[in-house]
Amino acid sequence: MSESATLPLARRIDINLKPLGVSLLLILMGAVFLMQAASAKLAALFVVGALLGISLYHAAFGFTSAWRVFIADGRGAGLRAQMFMLAIGVLLFFPVLANGTLFGNPVSGLVSPAGTSVVVGAFMFGIGMQLGGGCASGTLYTVGGGSTRMVVTLLFFIAGSLIATAHMPYWSALPQLAPTSLVKAMGLAPALLLNLLVFAAIALLTIAVEKRRHGRIVTNEVQPSAGSRWLHGPWPLLAGALALVLLNFATLALAGRPWGVTSAFALWGAKTASFLGLDVAGWTYWSSAANAAALQAPVWKDVTSVMDIGIVLGAMLAAALAGRYAPVWRLPLRSVAAAVVGGLLLGYGARLAYGCNIGAYFSGILSGSLHGWLWLVAAFVGNVFGTRLRPLFGLEVERVKQTGC
Repeated sequence: MSESATLPLARRIDINLKPLGVSLLLILMGAVFLMQAASAKLAALFVVGALLGISLYHAAFGFTSAWRVFIADGRGAGLRAQMFMLAIGVLLFFPVLANGTLFGNPVSGLVSPAGTSVVVGAFMFGIGMQLGGGCASGTLYTVGGGSTRMVVTLLFFIAGSLIATAHMPYWSALPQLAPTSLVKAMGLAPALLLNLLVFAAIALLTIAVEKRRHGRIVTNEVQPSAGSRWLHGPWPLLAGALALVLLNFATLALAGRPWGVTSAFALWGAKTASFLGLDVAGWTYWSSAANAAALQAPVWKDVTSVMDIGIVLGAMLAAALAGRYAPVWRLPLRSVAAAVVGGLLLGYGARLAYGCNIGAYFSGILSGSLHGWLWLVAAFVGNVFGTRLRPLFGLEVERVKQTGC
């Protein structure tokens, strides 16, 4: 028998033409509208958002599932991909942020205070990741991919974000350090070296845990589909990681700061509440100059909102190309309950922690922000608790089946 005869057949692709056409049309129309009504730069950021959505979907780059399978089953491929992404990221970001300009334009990182609110918020966010079924970027790309359950998570993510803005004066008054950039505090070379060493240590730890649990490095590469893998997916994890960090760098070049996600959710919630008659503008959080301006301006002038919508449409395009755009409308009650609770925890936690897995963890660490590392530790602990809570809501915890010798 030939070697090729023993290989599994590639899955046949039946492209979902209607969602493909809708997503392409909306991306095109959105880019043209933003070009005319705002600026070429905002239109470009919208397209970057769409490319992020494609990358997230085709690589199935989930922070939530990667942490869950490591916590529950010791498999670390997802975490190693994240460390690879962060390592490439700091090599790109740190020199630029130390210089303060990119292509002649000023740039700055997402550097926030590290303290009580970050610990509490990231811990809540970690639990929410596992109950809600995704992180911030994961929620957006799975909604775009046709997950009706994640629509529930997103709605309550927005609600939780709004509630947190009402409570922010209390949380921000609790003990915390001033915003600290490791690049500025340590210098470029020492900060780079320290970060790269920590990324390597975490990657090596995942290998040690995986070998101890399974006796080997578990490989579960998804079989490529018929046709072009890059068009239809799935992509290798490392390709997805590289795409995300390059697109984050493009965001830095265009927006002057790294990629963020959840500030838009708070804005959407505040605009909705204002429309319904609630005096959100009088809240302390929304009285600052930047937030007040965002609340008054059209939503399509907000960079994060524009990119988030782009992510949803890009993921819809990718799901259609993969032949997997098939919303399911009947959902188990316990699963819906988990989405509600998880969404509220995600939204509330993200505001308290000055960001989510993107704004605080990914972009925070690439910014050299001390709060990004604090977020990582607290959120990981939250994920441990969240993973243990999943079976109570009828949610799966994936494990590799052990075979006898």
